[in-house]
Amino acid sequence: MCLGVFAVDGVSPERDCSYQDVLNHLNLTRNNELYSMTRPVKNYKRPTSVSLEVLLYAILDVVEKEQKFIPYVWTVMRWHNEYISWDPNQFCGIDNVSLPNEILWKPDLTIEEMTEKDKAPPSPYLTINDKGDVEVQDDQVLVSTCRMHIYKFPFDIQKCNLSFKSVIHTAKEIRLHASDNSSEATEWSREVMRTQYEWLFINMTVTDKNATNLVDQDIIVYTITMKRRPLLYIVNFLLPVLFFLCLDLASFLISDSGGEKLSFKVTVLLAVTVLQLILNEILPSSSDRIPLIAVYCIGIFALMLLSLLETILVMHLMEKDSAPQHNEAIRDHSQSEDCKTQSKANIHSCYGDMPRWTQCACIYDASTGETPSELLTAANEGNSSKLMEEYHPLEKLSDELRGMEKTLSLLLSSRKEEERPGHWTRLAKKVNRVFFGFYVTVVILFLTVIFLKWNGA
Repeated sequence: MCLGVFAVDGVSPERDCSYQDVLNHLNLTRNNELYSMTRPVKNYKRPTSVSLEVLLYAILDVVEKEQKFIPYVWTVMRWHNEYISWDPNQFCGIDNVSLPNEILWKPDLTIEEMTEKDKAPPSPYLTINDKGDVEVQDDQVLVSTCRMHIYKFPFDIQKCNLSFKSVIHTAKEIRLHASDNSSEATEWSREVMRTQYEWLFINMTVTDKNATNLVDQDIIVYTITMKRRPLLYIVNFLLPVLFFLCLDLASFLISDSGGEKLSFKVTVLLAVTVLQLILNEILPSSSDRIPLIAVYCIGIFALMLLSLLETILVMHLMEKDSAPQHNEAIRDHSQSEDCKTQSKANIHSCYGDMPRWTQCACIYDASTGETPSELLTAANEGNSSKLMEEYHPLEKLSDELRGMEKTLSLLLSSRKEEERPGHWTRLAKKVNRVFFGFYVTVVILFLTVIFLKWNGA
């Protein structure tokens, strides 16, 4: 009862009321087991109606590898306690009171998908009103399991369920229902949303699964639908792989004669392999379907591998032409060296037999009775015979020089013919052109199909 207190001036009386007066009236104490031990009904056949409201505060994390969903939710449970009621007019209009959480009985609701204990501290208080309605508000950090559908990763949309039900009470004892519909839950969740990690919250669907058999349990399923923000994966993964493919296409402009093209292609192929290892750390190992991003990486890897094999084939064909040309060049070089050596020897021998014209002289002997003119004529005849004898080696040398000139001209003409590509080189270039057209066509078709599937339903 509240005590009456009169004002000093005697104008109007005021009543001094407190929450403790309400608790004393209800006989609510920590030691009173009437309220906390059993379900608060006066007839056990009457089920307790529990209403549930769930709002999504934040999406803290989604671990695809472990298929975990970690949301931060706000739950509100309301039910009726038949042992609690009072007249607010008798207690200065007090119509609700806050109590410690452990004093009253609470529904034993749990979440089927929860895999770890709630990390957030529970609310220490609950609220009762004059009609006997009890309300508990609680914040929870839930670590729940969620089956991830990663076929369209990173353009995927995930749906994770939070299924609330009683631990031991059946539908005969507790009837569970949602206090808000899907549109209200979605709108209110958007208003209170704090953070969404890398995800974009789409909606929340509320589904009541009322048990048709009283021995079963009522279940309320909250389905949270969210869409991944793919920009980070596009920039850090999809575009680098596409750039490596463009580099592989550009490598067709590199000459096939050296080994630079082959080493370049192998380097690009190893870079794609490193990105595949990074992808393996993100995606779960078990999946019903191969993700499109894995098909994307494997397809590009296969195309680049095919391009590498084609480069090896082209270089092998060109090598078949270059090998005999190299042997022929070595043989021609040795023959030319022999010719030079032989020609030098002939020249030295020819010039060694030639007389020194500067040492020739004519001596006149008077005792012979010959005139100087006769002697000069005889000397000239002797000199001409000597000149004719010495002319034959020079003519022979001239013939040898003409032969060497013809040989050199033949070597130059054969060298020009050798500079023209051989049969295998022409075949290799033709294979390279045909393969490049085929390669570009397959790349365009492959990328078109992959991106259409990513954007499809």
